[in-house]
Amino acid sequence: MTELPTLQTARCQLSLLQPDNAHLLFAYRLRNQSHLSPWEPTRNPDDGTLEESCQKVAARSLAGFSDGLSVHFIATDRASGAMVAGCNFTNIVRGIFQACHLGYSVDYAWQGQGLMHEVVRAGIAYMFEARGLHRIMANHMPSNVRSETLLQRLGFEREGYARAYLKIAGQWQDHVLTALVNPQT
Repeated sequence: MTELPTLQTARCQLSLLQPDNAHLLFAYRLRNQSHLSPWEPTRNPDDGTLEESCQKVAARSLAGFSDGLSVHFIATDRASGAMVAGCNFTNIVRGIFQACHLGYSVDYAWQGQGLMHEVVRAGIAYMFEARGLHRIMANHMPSNVRSETLLQRLGFEREGYARAYLKIAGQWQDHVLTALVNPQT
């Protein structure tokens, strides 16, 4: 297994989500349930309680990293140690594609402070430089103006529009499809 990454930004430390730090994800999800629910899939009741679900996500994160299929970062505030954002690179495909999908979220109390830009920028640098990927794709609902602005600031370009693309908050939602190509490859 590749050594677990730890990235430093001006305000945060990014670490791989794993069973040892799943309690941070649980506290983050609990604190941000109403804030994040419009942008996320409905939680599967088969995953158990929220705490059990976070443990399962953390175990899958470590397995996905070990298998080279995903990198799930949690960003913790340097001052408090609390999780303040998440940045996930999933569906990593090698071979002739060398690409993945990006997902992210930020604590409601940290919105509008540039933290998500800081965290995602560090994650992208890791995926391009350390993991050697060529392309990162990110999709957002048309109504999510904050995500649209973030992706534009990071250099993502619009590539398409997908109708009824993902089931978010119990409804099939259209998404704007964007991508960022590694300028070094």
